[in-house]
Amino acid sequence: MEFFRDANIDFLGKKWYFLAFSLVFSIAGIISMLFWHGIPLGVDFRGGTLVYVKFSHTPNDNAIRAAMDKVGLHNPRIQDYGEPGRNEVLIDLPVQETNEQALDQGKLQIINALQSNVVPGKEDFNNASLLTITNYLNQKDPLHLSSDSTQKYPDIAKALVDYRNKTKGGVIASLDELKAVAEPAVVSSLNDGFYLSDYGVYQVEIVGPQVGKQLQTQAKLAVLYSLLGMLVYLAFRFELIYGIAAVITVFHDTLITVGFFSLTNKPISLTVIAAILTLVGYSNNDTIVVFDRIRENLKLMRRESLADVVNRSINQTLSRTILTAGLTFLTVLALYLFGGEVLHGFSFALVIGILIGTYSSIAIAAPILVAYQEWRSKKGKGSGTLGGSKLAANEAKSIKAGRTTQVPSKVSAGR
Repeated sequence: MEFFRDANIDFLGKKWYFLAFSLVFSIAGIISMLFWHGIPLGVDFRGGTLVYVKFSHTPNDNAIRAAMDKVGLHNPRIQDYGEPGRNEVLIDLPVQETNEQALDQGKLQIINALQSNVVPGKEDFNNASLLTITNYLNQKDPLHLSSDSTQKYPDIAKALVDYRNKTKGGVIASLDELKAVAEPAVVSSLNDGFYLSDYGVYQVEIVGPQVGKQLQTQAKLAVLYSLLGMLVYLAFRFELIYGIAAVITVFHDTLITVGFFSLTNKPISLTVIAAILTLVGYSNNDTIVVFDRIRENLKLMRRESLADVVNRSINQTLSRTILTAGLTFLTVLALYLFGGEVLHGFSFALVIGILIGTYSSIAIAAPILVAYQEWRSKKGKGSGTLGGSKLAANEAKSIKAGRTTQVPSKVSAGR
């Protein structure tokens, strides 16, 4: 399959439109990062506490935020989590301690904020710990086990908690549901000491501020080293200007991708950094394909201007670019739409990055080569095409040796 057979699009003639497009999104992202949302770092990088809450009904983010504000938890990050219909919410708190007390503190803060139907003298079963339920059963001894109670009730309590967390996802609507895993006498005893709220905190995670700073540093170094490695490779494989153009292009892609995260206020996590590094390689690969065709055509079309050579090269690789980028884009789009909340940031970065990376290989990298050569020509530092000085030197050697070389003015290079 091949698209755009014998295409003859003047890409360089539209370079100012491309420049305007890139400037609009780049400046919008920079303004958002500086004056609006900033760079929305996830808990991986800034440290904090993540509390996962499941509700028995569709949660109201505004009501949750208002409840948080009443207990002094201002401006928490609240987002839907998990599959639609599961009524799960992820609450990001600024608590940054890294001990066991911090885990309990984060959980208790959410429970205290969301409590609305407290029954005096009773515990909330949906948020009760295994130890709390075990101690209650040992004390009440509903099965009249006397001295054997400490042997059996821990197993019963564990079965109750597993049913609540694993089977019901952290929230049960009626204590009678527990008859599926416990004897009626046990369930009846639970009715005397527990009530049910309409939510359950089923997981708490923390990342300390020191770990977050280390991850920030490592993420920055990973991106920097990838750019430097790319520059060295392309300078060795082609010429230095090719490496510089590729690095500028990838920086452009990364800036716009991070800018989209800032504009949409989506947190940047470790998986997003992995996606950005993937895009660095993907965009670089597409750019190298165009550069390689430019280098081939420079040898075949010596009498053509560099702008014509670059245009011809982009048109010759256009079909390949559309096919590979289109297939990859459809794959990551499906991942974004159906991959779930866990992969949402990763797939969002890939969707934006593949679009921008494919565009920049044509609209940014190639024009940089032409602009560089035009600058060299004005300064009198080179001939009309990249690598022209090397070609001229080779021709001069042939003339001195008494040889002449006929150079075709136009050759149609195959794909």
